[in-house]
Amino acid sequence: MNINKRQDNEKKFPKWEELPDGSRKYWFEIEGRTGWKARYVKVVDQNEVTLTFGQEIYNDLGVLVEVHEKYPIDKGHKKTENK
Repeated sequence: MNINKRQDNEKKFPKWEELPDGSRKYWFEIEGRTGWKARYVKVVDQNEVTLTFGQEIYNDLGVLVEVHEKYPIDKGHKKTENK
């Protein structure tokens, strides 16, 4: 495990959870002026190597309305079925 990368990720992403396979999921949220929020999510393996990175958009009711997977392949914004 890369201790420096872990410390860096913990500094940049104030929230995280350990996943059953030893990987970690980090995230932070930014609230918009109209009550919507964006959550940036990063998943890393046991060595803190990034597996995925993306953005989730939640409406003012806290419902996930859009997902944008940015890494490893930028798939653009995708609307969810929740409206």
